[in-house]
Amino acid sequence: MKLENSFEVPSSRQAAWDLLMDVGRVVPCMPGAQLTETVSDSAWKADMNVKLGPISLTFATDITRDGVDETGSSVVLNAKAREKRGRGGAQAAIQSSLSDVPGGTRVDIVTDLTLSGAVAQYGRGIVQDVSGQLVARFADCLKAQLAAEAPQAEAEAAVAAVAAQEQAAKPVSGLSLGVGAMWRSVTRFFKGLFGGSSKS
Repeated sequence: MKLENSFEVPSSRQAAWDLLMDVGRVVPCMPGAQLTETVSDSAWKADMNVKLGPISLTFATDITRDGVDETGSSVVLNAKAREKRGRGGAQAAIQSSLSDVPGGTRVDIVTDLTLSGAVAQYGRGIVQDVSGQLVARFADCLKAQLAAEAPQAEAEAAVAAVAAQEQAAKPVSGLSLGVGAMWRSVTRFFKGLFGGSSKS
């Protein structure tokens, strides 16, 4: 499953690059994630908490930084997560690329996500909608941090950065996100059903 997200910030490319290379600041932007160990300059361990209805899952996650292209301002974070009670796992490759735009920098994030075990048993539409919202929260947190560091940032930007990181730190609730995703899936189904029956 591939998820894409882009945003622009009034920051220099160098400032954005410095943030992406600071995994200690990037990992807390992942919803429900907490950095637990720095293994080396390019490897880390983290715990990620996810709530699916009444079930709370904790994933032990190994994160490595690969594919660093400083000239092209692109970096890849690979995450391999396993549920601590054996109820599934996930692998993700998160590629972040920077480009100059008038007045700032554009950040493009492409996440290639693979789920396994119990976590993968949800319908593809629901998983994609939920995962898309998780990636959006991750991007919002990075955006808020960069906006707060911009030279022209006001105090409001700093407050927004703190709020975004606090929001990202909360465990992800698949129930609340899943209800919205399920409703959208049902709506798409009936639209397709009635739309198809109206054709001669």
